[in-house]
Amino acid sequence: MNTEKQLFIGRLGKKPDLRYTPKSEPVCYLALAINKEGREKADWKQVIEWGKQAELCQMYLDKGKEVFVQGRINDRPYKDNDGNERVAHEIKASLIGFPNM
Repeated sequence: MNTEKQLFIGRLGKKPDLRYTPKSEPVCYLALAINKEGREKADWKQVIEWGKQAELCQMYLDKGKEVFVQGRINDRPYKDNDGNERVAHEIKASLIGFPNM
């Protein structure tokens, strides 16, 4: 796990997905497309936001909106449908900036 905070700027590839944990804590998943200079394809990152900020993401953001995300990259191991070990590279957000609405 990377302990350094990083800043990411990109556009949302789909509408934010707000869910609640069994303890009623809000968590929102964002698909962020980051365009890097000199590359034709975007680099996709999954962003995870918790708490009140997660609910605000669901309320104010939509597919195609530009946002900036400050957070840490978290590597989460999981098994795919075939039982293979995989690693998901997620951004655990500490701050999400919305453009003017």
